Amino acid sequence: MVSGQSIPPSALKPNTLRIIPLGGLGDVGRNMSVLEINGQLLLIDCGVLFPEDSQPGVDLILPGLDYLNDRLDDIAGLVLTHGHEDHIGAVPYLLRRRGDIDIYASELTMAFLGLKLKEHRLADAVLHTVTEGDVIRLGLPGMPAEFTAEFLAVNHSIPDSLAVAVTTKAGVLLHTGDFKMDQLPLDGRLTDLRGFARLGTAGVDLLMIDSTNAEVPGFTPWERETTPALDRVFHEAQGKIVVACFASNVHRVQQVLDLAAQYGRKACYVGRSMVRNMAIARDLGFLKVPENVLIEPDQLDTYPANKLLVISTGSQGEPLAALSRMATGDHSVEIRSGDVVLLASSLIPGNENSVFRVVNGLTKLGATVVHKGNAFVHVSGHACQGELLYTYNIVQPRNVLPVHGEPRHLVANASLARATGIPAERVIVAADGDVIDLAKGKANIVGSVDASYIFVDGSSIGDISESSLTDRQILGEEGFVSIVAAVDLRQSNLVSGPDISARGFLENPHAFDEVTKNVRIALEDALSDGVDDVHTLSQVARRTVGSWVSKSYHARPMIVPVIIEV
Repeated sequence: MVSGQSIPPSALKPNTLRIIPLGGLGDVGRNMSVLEINGQLLLIDCGVLFPEDSQPGVDLILPGLDYLNDRLDDIAGLVLTHGHEDHIGAVPYLLRRRGDIDIYASELTMAFLGLKLKEHRLADAVLHTVTEGDVIRLGLPGMPAEFTAEFLAVNHSIPDSLAVAVTTKAGVLLHTGDFKMDQLPLDGRLTDLRGFARLGTAGVDLLMIDSTNAEVPGFTPWERETTPALDRVFHEAQGKIVVACFASNVHRVQQVLDLAAQYGRKACYVGRSMVRNMAIARDLGFLKVPENVLIEPDQLDTYPANKLLVISTGSQGEPLAALSRMATGDHSVEIRSGDVVLLASSLIPGNENSVFRVVNGLTKLGATVVHKGNAFVHVSGHACQGELLYTYNIVQPRNVLPVHGEPRHLVANASLARATGIPAERVIVAADGDVIDLAKGKANIVGSVDASYIFVDGSSIGDISESSLTDRQILGEEGFVSIVAAVDLRQSNLVSGPDISARGFLENPHAFDEVTKNVRIALEDALSDGVDDVHTLSQVARRTVGSWVSKSYHARPMIVPVIIEV
């Protein structure tokens, strides 16, 4: 969901808390919210959204950072709930605008962020490591601390995730981050339901709550429940096993490393981010690697296939990731008949075609592909309806703002909130850029700001528009037709041309003979009628060719007329 025309809100009144989502309300990604009170800003998360097939050439999509351009000096801090890219990936792009922002995150999140900042050569950020139970005050230097942040443990698909409760003069806001309620977590770290209940008893004025699984009935299965299916894969596999998952899914890597030790397999990491992240997780104690299990990729050829486990990136079908290259035979890890490839992740919306392309490639090479659709090998990191209802009932918030989801997820989450007795007028379904004010226990939308997509294309940031992407898509799918002609406007004569050529549309060099004659007649008629500017003549040529292409081929290539005045 991209915000439309902005409606500037009125000036913020003293001791009123303003909440502005700059991303994450309409997409599963680019999560970011701005809290403002008495002239000071606190940011929660700063993530990226990954592009879809309809956005060719785009590397990343950023939240609406432009809103902050005139307020950078008012930022008291940035709180990060966990280390996934859709929550931390845009931090370097924020720090390019102001490099010395105070950042608060858990140990693992901070370690992942630190590597990212090093890659971007950003050294001025002030990093503060926090843990569950910490309570800190945040404010601008020389001014009252307007925010008090308390951090609470939550389960997610990455360790060391946090919720944050923010206390201000306007009331208490609880942001769950991405969370679920695993009652037997692999790392023994439970979602702090007692903390949620304590806050609820004291009074939560606004609950910002994860919506990703709001359409899914019941409770999210426990991570441990995937172990039998994973064990079955190891028990039955005749060749090597390749497990593809997110490079941040420490819990899944722990499970397969333990199974590798149990079944006498040697394991290696493939993919730069996997190698880097698992080294960090091991150094910090979040990953416990069994002895004598890990080997280097160059040692794979020294062991038989049935004694190997490869843990790889590329579970989302990313073109340059290790698994995609294995599927095309362009990787040192060769896929052979009898191998088993395990996709241990959920599909991110928009990645379906890429993933199925990889699955088909692996299948053609003779591999058996095991995924969530045909085996219970992955569970979500997000709360389903049962957990969301439980949260509403123990927190009993005065107001609710569903976050992190597409419109259907936000609406479903809002319905759950109303079902628990929260008045409909206090359940806000908002979009990116909407401005919500919290005062005297009531939250209302009071306007909107521009939170449009900011596209990252190579080294270009924000220079790509939606119309540019449309042009790219047309070029990729429908081809390109150019029309070149020279005219003498003083004599109202067509001097040369038109010459028509195409790329990616028609290969027959004589296909345009008919329409070339039509364009010549149309240009000569326009000149004889007194048309004396090249722009109007260009439109004549474009319409003539466009009409012919549509009628003859039912296509819509990009048509670029070039009329030269001589």
